[in-house]
Amino acid sequence: MMNKRKLISALALACLAWGAQAQGTAYPNKPVRLVVGFAPGGAADYVARAMSDAMGKSLGQTVIVENRAGAGSSIAAENVAKAAPDGYTVLLASPSSISVNPALNPKLNYTPKDLVPVTKVTTSPLVIAVNPGIGINSVQDLIARAKQSPGKINFATSGNGSAPHLGAALFTQLTGVEMTHIPFRGGSPAIQSVIAGDTQVTFGTPPSVLPMVQAGRLKGLAVSTKTATPLVPGVPGMQEAGLPDYAIEFWYGLFVPVGTPPTVMKKIFDAAHSAVTQASVKAALAREGTDVSLSSSPEQFGSFLTEDAKFWVKLVKSAGVKID
Repeated sequence: MMNKRKLISALALACLAWGAQAQGTAYPNKPVRLVVGFAPGGAADYVARAMSDAMGKSLGQTVIVENRAGAGSSIAAENVAKAAPDGYTVLLASPSSISVNPALNPKLNYTPKDLVPVTKVTTSPLVIAVNPGIGINSVQDLIARAKQSPGKINFATSGNGSAPHLGAALFTQLTGVEMTHIPFRGGSPAIQSVIAGDTQVTFGTPPSVLPMVQAGRLKGLAVSTKTATPLVPGVPGMQEAGLPDYAIEFWYGLFVPVGTPPTVMKKIFDAAHSAVTQASVKAALAREGTDVSLSSSPEQFGSFLTEDAKFWVKLVKSAGVKID
């Protein structure tokens, strides 16, 4: 009887082990959520939707883009950090939720250590743009107007602690001007506020700004890199615009909850690389002012993040950025 019980137990354990192994090799066997921390219409949303279809085809499952806007993308980061580490919940994040928000708010319900880096996917400059009806035609005009009326110019961004917010903070720090921050839940509503005249200027992401610049509804003053870029044609770099010490750009990358199996991470890594290196996806991203920028491995992305965080945290502290 004892031997029979042992045999049954051994068979049960073997079945469980086989089932777990089969489940691991079967990943993915249901749709994957790609969580974005900003509202539809902004840069993060655009990057996610540009790559989701191709990424899903590589994985053999649908990749569903899910927008969880708010708190400078912290809501989305917390959602993924607390999800099951099974590869079915992936975060598309920027420096906001990985470096900036933890530096701004130590009371967050997650830490960057709760999220494992998979790969960087894109980089982009910011675009400084204004409502064309306010008579500001250059960066120097903006500086002069802001110095003439301290605090009277309102700048719209995709949220407190977002890359556009930090881009504006660096601008005010270097120029000594005073402007008022008006945060929104994403790039699209921020841009609409400038078009409507409710705010006057934005340090926006290219997918949000470029269509409006091309349509004449916004005036592009400069890109946030030192020199001009073919990603944003016809708009000068900061050196040409008269502010040579200014340079900033931001990235988007994929993260999963800590504890996600390495084999699953590898499949997500490979699917992301396969997606954004496709000619059609690269062309779609380039049209929106976004460049493909991939990590060679999750470990390399992790090393990049360690150094990158130093820049953002230093900027948060030196520019005196606070939670509104």
